[in-house]
Amino acid sequence: MAYTTIDDPSAYFQTALYTGNGGTLAVTNDGNSDMQPDWVWAKSRTQGNSHVFFDVVRTFAGDKEIQSNNTGAEGASDSAGYGYISAVGSDGFTAQAGSTAGDYTNVSSQNYVAWQWKAGTSFTNDASSTSIGTIDSAGSVNTDAGFSIISYTGTGSAATIAHGLGVIPKFYLIKNRTNARNWQSYHEPLGNQAYLRLNTTAAAATGAAIWNNTSPTSSVFSIGTSDFNAVNADGDNYIAYCFAEKQGYSKFGSYTGNGNADGTFVYTGFKPAWVMIKNTTTAGKHWVIHDNKRNTFNPTNKELVAQGSGEEVDDTRFDFLSNGLKIRDSASYVNTSGDIYIYIAFAENPFVTSTGVPATAR
Repeated sequence: MAYTTIDDPSAYFQTALYTGNGGTLAVTNDGNSDMQPDWVWAKSRTQGNSHVFFDVVRTFAGDKEIQSNNTGAEGASDSAGYGYISAVGSDGFTAQAGSTAGDYTNVSSQNYVAWQWKAGTSFTNDASSTSIGTIDSAGSVNTDAGFSIISYTGTGSAATIAHGLGVIPKFYLIKNRTNARNWQSYHEPLGNQAYLRLNTTAAAATGAAIWNNTSPTSSVFSIGTSDFNAVNADGDNYIAYCFAEKQGYSKFGSYTGNGNADGTFVYTGFKPAWVMIKNTTTAGKHWVIHDNKRNTFNPTNKELVAQGSGEEVDDTRFDFLSNGLKIRDSASYVNTSGDIYIYIAFAENPFVTSTGVPATAR
């Protein structure tokens, strides 16, 4: 049996580094495969500006920006004078500058990173006709990569929503587009009563109503009515980014810290291209993000945090290995003894390809 069906992860995920020109800039990916992105997550590395999300379901336009580091509703970047992702192409995207110093995507001479995922197949579900879920949903789905972008409208009552993946998702993010509300995220290792807020440093919280005390299935995820309408206010519009694990390409798990600089080894089954880690036990800890383009050798040290607008900092955290990551830091963000951490990881190369070719170490 083949170890993985994804020999080239760059067909589904890529990181692009670029320097702004203060105008209109075409950014081209440099992976092995051409990839037209469907979700672009962009952040200035050299300015203290927000992380901004743009995706194909909400359309790539200035008035469709949402930010991981605050509660704001879907924004109007262009009318406010801020930069945005104005278009995507067969192997990249266009960054459009705004008119303010707080430009999110294309200030002249500023350095940026853009993380990009491929969905690509249009998806609609009429719940009353298909009897799948109780709320209609629509979006873009990639079952090969285990990724879907799903939009829906809340009802104010506990509900189920089709995600289109065909397998059980292990991780999803949900944001209210209509009103200023916290991000909510589901992580399979924490169970169906726990949630984390992407825009805060809070530890994992529990509440049976947030996911309606129900784990996702191969066809739907469940939402309740708690946490101030963050996932299901009547009439509010939402966007969900849903992920299922794919062997050799993506992994969504947890580990326990040991408090030692010779830390835990986390097996992913691939050489990581991108990793985000969050301490779920202790409050006040960042969502730390490292990738293989900003960190080209071990130990990794170029860090951004999803809940903060700060510029990139140097913090040694871990090594990217051919089959996982090795924690190299005793800091509480990644390795307090006894604390539980969740991680989200995507591959540069599978540990072994479908033809038996092994990944090489860095």
